[in-house]
Amino acid sequence: MLLAFSVAPSGMPAGGARPADASVHDAVAAAVKIVRESGLPHQTDSMFTTIEGEWDEVFDVVKRATEAVGQFGSRVSLVIKADIRPGYTGELKAKVERLEKAISGGS
Repeated sequence: MLLAFSVAPSGMPAGGARPADASVHDAVAAAVKIVRESGLPHQTDSMFTTIEGEWDEVFDVVKRATEAVGQFGSRVSLVIKADIRPGYTGELKAKVERLEKAISGGS
């Protein structure tokens, strides 16, 4: 499966105020660190992190990343989109390669 997720805190954290710039980069960094440490294939862009793996291992990583972000606010917003295609691996890159080939006129 491929799973893209975005997670962000809101509200005041239990330990005090958030930084004055209201940026969530520290919270996102905590989540992405967990993804990277998981060893699963992944890619992070400006809006989402996409992970590739089996259902249970991917959702375990998302759960732990969400819990890490929870330390930065009293609430957490989590957005998930998944492509569940049993029997396929390497799709994190292969889907993009097929798209680029189609754009360039290849079959």
